[in-house]
Amino acid sequence: MKFRVARHTNRLEQLTDFYVNTIGLSFLGEFKNHSGYDGVFIGRNDSDWHLEFTQTSEPVDHIFNPDDILVFYPESQSEYNDLLERINNSKVDKPLAKNPYWKVNGITLLDPDGYTVVISSLKIKVG
Repeated sequence: MKFRVARHTNRLEQLTDFYVNTIGLSFLGEFKNHSGYDGVFIGRNDSDWHLEFTQTSEPVDHIFNPDDILVFYPESQSEYNDLLERINNSKVDKPLAKNPYWKVNGITLLDPDGYTVVISSLKIKVG
């Protein structure tokens, strides 16, 4: 099964820059004026998931909670270190995580829409 997270925004260029240049994901594709929507696909070329961000002329009013988060798990210490360097060289907001677990085990960021993104300092464990 493939997985896509889609979100509407008024900041398509800023989100693209954040997820590609700060988080280090790949720009997978885009579309222009598809029934009034512009959009981008961002993720990893070797994965079965991606993020889709769309934009129209309609204003977006996001309502979210600080516990509504995307969590990214770097797969190696090298990838984690590269992420830290990009984050530290960016002007991204780094609020204190609401969840105490992420205060110890990750770095909390805000994307250009104000959604919480966590970069885990631990490898993912499933099961």
